[in-house]
Amino acid sequence: MTDHSLTTLGDALQRAAAADLAGTRRRRRRRLVVALVAAAVILPGAAIAASQLIGTDAVERSIPAGTLSLAGTQPTCTVVRENVEFDCTLARAPRPEVSDWKGTVEPTVDDTKHVNGGCRSLQSDGRHWRCYLGQEAVRQKIIGAGFLGEYAPSPGVG
Repeated sequence: MTDHSLTTLGDALQRAAAADLAGTRRRRRRRLVVALVAAAVILPGAAIAASQLIGTDAVERSIPAGTLSLAGTQPTCTVVRENVEFDCTLARAPRPEVSDWKGTVEPTVDDTKHVNGGCRSLQSDGRHWRCYLGQEAVRQKIIGAGFLGEYAPSPGVG
């Protein structure tokens, strides 16, 4: 090989290496941009999802909104399974329309006045309830699938 051939070959290798490095930088930059876009989508989505979690206060409001007999009972609930199952105790016994509340099921109604689940009384005096939201209330046979999501403008009677 001549000096000229070696110089030409060296120049070609140098250009190829520079192009390869530039391509690597572009790929890294592209990966960084993709990661930033993904974070911009995922993080607010996670924040929105977290804000959609059903808190105990919403469940506590939904119990008397579903059944007139439970109005004024001041429920206090704790989470059993997040967004699905709640253990609730009433400060006052329900109205005496039912002599033995144990096993009685009642719907719950959300702030938009739609059936969002239901509760089952665990005690005869009606002060301890297990409440379920969404499809779990249907699986627990507290409400029918066709009743979930129905508009309920006022608490049910009877």
